[in-house]
Amino acid sequence: MEDNDPATPVYKRILLKLSGEALRADKNLEIDPSIVKQIAQEILDIKQLGVQIGIVVGGGNIFRGLSASTRGMDRVAADHMGMLATVINSIALQDFLERNKVPCRVMSAIRMEEMAEPFIRRRAISHLEKGFVVIFAAGTGNPYFTTDTAAALRAIEINADAILKATKVDGVYDSDPVNNHNAEKFTSITYSEVLDKDLRVMDATAVTLCRENKIPIVVFKLLEPGNLKRIISGEQVGSIVQGDKNA
Repeated sequence: MEDNDPATPVYKRILLKLSGEALRADKNLEIDPSIVKQIAQEILDIKQLGVQIGIVVGGGNIFRGLSASTRGMDRVAADHMGMLATVINSIALQDFLERNKVPCRVMSAIRMEEMAEPFIRRRAISHLEKGFVVIFAAGTGNPYFTTDTAAALRAIEINADAILKATKVDGVYDSDPVNNHNAEKFTSITYSEVLDKDLRVMDATAVTLCRENKIPIVVFKLLEPGNLKRIISGEQVGSIVQGDKNA
């Protein structure tokens, strides 16, 4: 990303990827209202710049399909439960966005018309162009695929300029900076390096999809006030995954 006029977003349409755990600062609450309110305000700030915003939120604060399957539950059933958890989080986020006067639509990969619209690509793009924030719920609608992969897939489908991956740390490191104070931070790194080093920025399927479709991934700290707006305005925030050594 290059320096840019703050009034002119460097990304016109983005896919924001939130983990379910991002909604749970208080371990006693699956969804912490104060955190969701803060996220909603950050989204409002960039929407006011004219940015079109799609969102994929995970469900790990409520239920993790993979971890449940390792404890003996059928993997398909567990993943279906995980999809429902993402719908719960999506509806919660929609509620807080609408309280901030942000028009919002939840589109689900599994049909549940009483709570969310079915995902239809052309309709999703139409919503974005009309100024709605669109939250894509229920992952891809298929077991064995993570919400990281869902985020990459939806970003491709809506022709997003970038995926903004919100995390608890301020970028991509060569090891866990929480446990290793000497961990090295990458300001910029290629898709191939992420895969070769197994850096777990997103799962391998998601990173490969982004590489094949040339969608950059910006990894940043979610709860640093103003970070989303700084990224959209062209400031160097967090780490960016793009390009390829062999390109």
